[in-house]
Amino acid sequence: MSKFRFRLLFALISLIITVLVGLGLLLGQIFNSFYINTYKDRMEKEASLIALLLSEKKLGDENIDSLMLEASNTLNSRLTIIDNSGNLLFEGGEGRFHHEELISRVLNEHMEETDGFQIILDEDRLFYYGLPFYENGEKQGFVLLNSPVDSLKKVNQQIWSLLVASLGLSLVIILLLGVRITSQYTRPIESATTVAMELAKGNYKARTYEDHLDETGMLSQSINILARNLQDMTRAQEMQQDRLQTLIENMGSGLILIDGRGYVNLVNRAYKELFDINSDDFLYKLYYDAFSHEEIIGLIEDIFMTEVNVRKQLLLPLKIERRHFEVYGAPIIGHNDEWKGIVLVFHDITELIRLEQMRKDFVANVSHELKTPITSIKGFSETLLDGAMDDKQTLEYFLSIILKESDRLQSLIQDLLDLSKVEQQGFKINIADCDLKEILYDVYTILNSKAEEKEVNLSIDIRDGIVPVRGDVHRLKQIFINLISNALTYTPKGGRVHITALNQEEHAIVTVSDTGIGMDEEELPRIFERFYRIDKARSRNSGGTGLGLAIVKHLVEAHKGHIKVNSIVGEGTTFTITLNKDEKFD
Repeated sequence: MSKFRFRLLFALISLIITVLVGLGLLLGQIFNSFYINTYKDRMEKEASLIALLLSEKKLGDENIDSLMLEASNTLNSRLTIIDNSGNLLFEGGEGRFHHEELISRVLNEHMEETDGFQIILDEDRLFYYGLPFYENGEKQGFVLLNSPVDSLKKVNQQIWSLLVASLGLSLVIILLLGVRITSQYTRPIESATTVAMELAKGNYKARTYEDHLDETGMLSQSINILARNLQDMTRAQEMQQDRLQTLIENMGSGLILIDGRGYVNLVNRAYKELFDINSDDFLYKLYYDAFSHEEIIGLIEDIFMTEVNVRKQLLLPLKIERRHFEVYGAPIIGHNDEWKGIVLVFHDITELIRLEQMRKDFVANVSHELKTPITSIKGFSETLLDGAMDDKQTLEYFLSIILKESDRLQSLIQDLLDLSKVEQQGFKINIADCDLKEILYDVYTILNSKAEEKEVNLSIDIRDGIVPVRGDVHRLKQIFINLISNALTYTPKGGRVHITALNQEEHAIVTVSDTGIGMDEEELPRIFERFYRIDKARSRNSGGTGLGLAIVKHLVEAHKGHIKVNSIVGEGTTFTITLNKDEKFD
């Protein structure tokens, strides 16, 4: 903004100097012309006076020379009188005289003059005024007055000095006043311009001073009002933007925004996490280049062509699993039916589908599991009532089968009650300081007889003196009894089941490994489902209910622990459980 002030001052100074110089030249010329004219008038009157004296008295009178000398001294001029032939009749007074050149000029140029005339000799710039004089009506000669031009030069210099001094002083005064006035009027403009530039950069906190009540003050006031309005609008917009951004990024469903040309403009965090994508490789690409699933591309094309809302359930492969999505797509129509784009919302309903399927499987499995022992009990009871009870050996055999099926039914019901209990929302365990080593040895003692009966080598290896954890002793025993019992069940004769416990700084890790039949990799994610069996015939014959690993998983999670499994078909299975430990345990 200082450039504006400089340009304004430069223009003002240039204009003022031009006006003052022009005015000085004009005044100087006027003063000089006035003085020269006055000087000429004086010389003319003096020459007329001398000519009048000469017309009254003749040259040669005894007192005429003294009179002419006295007149020249009184007039402070050199007086020269010549006749018509150029002869010098009189000369007196101060100053220099050039006879030949002066007389030659008079005779050649002014001989016929009847009025006054002037002669300027180049040498020394001498100024002569000539006037013919008459006697009895006849021209007798010329009266020539010579006045030094030094007075003219001096007066001219004084005039120009006075003009330069007065105009220079005027210039200084005008400049001071101009600087002050321009500063007074340009400072608010500079301040307003600076604030406007800050507003253009996005700094809506900038303000300018409001010192005047004139137009510049109104400008400053308007700029400040604009800045406050912009600040309020920006604050409201930022608040709305933050709310919208928070809503979009933290909603549980995936969100995609596609503009009217088909380019992906927005992808929220939920979608990136669901599909494991990088936004840099996804944003600002055409939808058919961004999406890899033909089902999604077809849905988008349907919305583009029909411009109506679409809701579909899609089963999409993601890495090694297939997930169910309910996709809702809607066109974005602006004012005046302007096409803006498409919004897609992806709801992951895989868990809902899985839970619904689990509910159906649970009902079917429970019905099937209960039907088998009840059918057996009913069948053998009817057989006994039909007369088989009279045969003691048959009676004992049928009763033993009924007892076995009753025990199986009781075990199934008990497992269902335990699973229902641990799956309840408010299920709690009794946390206390425990020694995991002591728990594992107790379980080893309980199941060692079963291992010997199956001729399976059951071993335990705990090298640390104590393995402290935080947990429920009874529930921990239930976890390891289920795991080790399953290992013994699926390990053939001559096999081996090995238990280890490792004491780490923050966790205790227990592994239960066997050399049993193993499992396929595809089956591992499902082994913790209720009633899921790998070898269904063998599992049912072994007396298992199919609920043990589901109970184990819930109990481990209740202890804030983790369980994982590794298995190879024909080589065996290893379960690894990680439990939190108390560092202050004594």
